Amino acid sequence: MHQHREVRARSRRVAFCLAAAALSLVSANAVQAKTPGETFDLAGWDSYLGGSESSQYSALDQVNKSNVAQLQLAWSYKTGEGQPPHFNPVIVHGKLYILTPDNALAALDPATGKELWKRKYSGRVAGRGMNYWESKDGKDRRLFFMMDGMLTAVSAENGDPIATFGEKGGVDLRKGLDVDISQLRPLQTDNPGRIYKDTIIMSLPAGAYDYASAPADIHAYDVRTGKLKWKFHTVPKKGEFGYETWPEKDHEKFGGVHNWSESTVDPETGIIYIPTGTARYDFYGGNREGQNLFANSIVALDAQTGKRIWHYQVIHHDLWDFDNPQAPKLLTIKKDGKDIPAVILATKMGLIFTFNRLTGEPIWPIEERPVPASDVPGEKAWPTQPFPTWPEPFARQSFTEADINPYIPEEDKVKLRELFKTARNEGLYTPPSVQGSISAPGHNGGANWGSSAVDPKNNRFFVVSKQMPTFDKLNLDKRPEALAAMPNGGGDVQPYKSGVNFMLQSNGLPAINPPWSLITAYDMNSGKKIWELPNGEVTELAKMNIKNTGSTAPRGGPVATAGGIVFVGTSSDRKIRARDADNGKVLWEFELPAASEGVPAVYEANGRQYLVIAVGGDGLFAPQLGQTPPGPSQYMAFALPQAGSSGSN
Repeated sequence: MHQHREVRARSRRVAFCLAAAALSLVSANAVQAKTPGETFDLAGWDSYLGGSESSQYSALDQVNKSNVAQLQLAWSYKTGEGQPPHFNPVIVHGKLYILTPDNALAALDPATGKELWKRKYSGRVAGRGMNYWESKDGKDRRLFFMMDGMLTAVSAENGDPIATFGEKGGVDLRKGLDVDISQLRPLQTDNPGRIYKDTIIMSLPAGAYDYASAPADIHAYDVRTGKLKWKFHTVPKKGEFGYETWPEKDHEKFGGVHNWSESTVDPETGIIYIPTGTARYDFYGGNREGQNLFANSIVALDAQTGKRIWHYQVIHHDLWDFDNPQAPKLLTIKKDGKDIPAVILATKMGLIFTFNRLTGEPIWPIEERPVPASDVPGEKAWPTQPFPTWPEPFARQSFTEADINPYIPEEDKVKLRELFKTARNEGLYTPPSVQGSISAPGHNGGANWGSSAVDPKNNRFFVVSKQMPTFDKLNLDKRPEALAAMPNGGGDVQPYKSGVNFMLQSNGLPAINPPWSLITAYDMNSGKKIWELPNGEVTELAKMNIKNTGSTAPRGGPVATAGGIVFVGTSSDRKIRARDADNGKVLWEFELPAASEGVPAVYEANGRQYLVIAVGGDGLFAPQLGQTPPGPSQYMAFALPQAGSSGSN
């Protein structure tokens, strides 16, 4: 414990110095008085989640509360057979760019959906989104995306590779790592990275779901040449801050700590906010005794240099796979009569952490509270975890016998009651165990990628959550090769593994009672909840008049607009809805031919506002309740009717 106190004290001293330096930067740039809604480009949709600031917000207001009920299908574009799409489109200079399942990039007319051109590539293209960059004179226009572990640059005019970028149009993310890359497979990731000025910042994946993994460093490249500009070690090297929060033995073999999800750039200050994930292995850390920086942290870096400005670790020594799963959101909130530049981090635990985005100082107090100890041999769980005192959580954080789902078969209920008799179940941070532990809301619960949006005009924060408890049961892998692959193992520290058990029942429904998904709105000036409602339904249950259950496992992200609307799609009822941002009331809904996953895009073309959404498949963990097969995968665009228009193509 003395070492733990020493680390925390040293962290506080360093954080104070960094805060003082950041405050000097603030004074020099005079950014405190600026509001993101006034200074960010929120009318376009030129990169994943709308822009580098990841707001999932559109300043367009042609579609508003008074007319949103008139929305109709304007056009659709079939993507063909294969993986259902959840790619967030990019719209720029009269072209809408999407990915199709055959690893092709298609440019569409954003007003009609007509295909302008399509370019197929030989490698697997990342499925979540891309970034756009153009030179100051507008003559050089590029799209950046991941393909088979290569950061790839192509012409936005025709999809041709930019031969002068990297090697024939691509940069191998493995190059620049401080390890023997010949033993690493290509580092493919769905995280499309972020662009700041002439720099593209990429987060490397861990590359393996085991004790050993690739270093998940942050790399920055020149957008013109692909030259590596800087790198940040998410597992600190010797001499770097945080090194002592890991064991010294086999230090170079520790991995994970990957920003697999999303990141956010503040274009005013040049700070990039990186939300990091769990250290490997995700459910047992006996071999990685310590706090494990910069795992499970929000790390603020200078986008030009990669220098750390501040960080905050939201989980110490993670044992639950509680990665920080989504892009932090930026607002300038009003508190105690002052404008405070804030960054908001929603987590899998259902907690919201809010900081001064320039200094890392918490907006509301965060308390270190005792949590249950581990009883697994060799494990030294961290004795406390950070709990924000405000705002209130947006997801349920417990699962007891009283919460068993009433809509599952009786034999499933009996098995669950028996399970509760032996499982460890002591609240949010119950550690995994040999007999098995209940984890709620679970590592696929709470927030996830793309599941929050902000309204910078009204300082609101919207978050979609899942309630999906897991059963974390550790089993000893007795194979000699398993121990050999474990850094810093031996003695009572052995390679324990846990299967992934989302506690889905025989009919595909969660073990916990509904609602299984919520959408929650916060006023971030006060931190108070404005409203909280079930997010979607399950079609086959709704037919039996079982409603307001929430979608079972939605991966649809919200988009807020200046028209006072929050749009979000759901999977288990195959719908897209428009909600009143003031109270959550559904003002319009449209039945889709298949599930919708991913984030819609909002844009303007020829003076008309559109909403486009990816549609396809049955969605993640679809219930087995006899629903009809999904229709064809496609992108569907909605707009207000035009005089003389039939309304669809």
